[in-house]
Amino acid sequence: MENPQALVADAVALQNQFTPYPKFEDKKGYPGIRAEAPATYSSVLAGLVEPLIKANFNVPQHVDFRKSICAYSLTTMQPEELGPLQRIPHFDSSTPHHFAVLLYLCDESHGGTGFYRHNATGFQQITADNREHYLDVSYQEINAQLPKQRYFDKSDERYTFLGMIPAKFNRLVIYHGSLLHSACVNPAISLTDNPSKGRLTLNSFFDFNEPD
Repeated sequence: MENPQALVADAVALQNQFTPYPKFEDKKGYPGIRAEAPATYSSVLAGLVEPLIKANFNVPQHVDFRKSICAYSLTTMQPEELGPLQRIPHFDSSTPHHFAVLLYLCDESHGGTGFYRHNATGFQQITADNREHYLDVSYQEINAQLPKQRYFDKSDERYTFLGMIPAKFNRLVIYHGSLLHSACVNPAISLTDNPSKGRLTLNSFFDFNEPD
């Protein structure tokens, strides 16, 4: 963005309007809080990202385009509070043209986004064809032994760390929502509801579907 500091200032002004993400109380989903971003950012982002995704991810030109709300997001949940599903890599959707679009409004000290392979199945990407098998195996693993009480980052016996896109202020990241991924979090500094100090990002999701 040409003026990312203005977005940070807007998030600070909205600090009292941040609310928990859906399923926060159930210890599922994003472990933090959010506030809706300005409509101008949402409009600019859509105009920028739609042609970029179609050009770089082999998305057909004719498909319909839908975007979620753009939300300022802050990771706030302490490691000891995380539910089992928040302690392992996840996927956002198993559809072929679902994309996460993430703008970092924090620096590299706040980690980044890590990507993983599930060792038991060999899956790195969850599709309509392998989704049920992956979920069956991963839930069996969780039921046999709960994941360690931490934000997931490096490899363990169940998932292999493949690499990370580091956080960098004003870096825009686009990736398939079907990839197994996790926020790499620095609990010592990142878990705060202060937008000027925490792991502040702007999160959006873009879906491209065949017309009805």
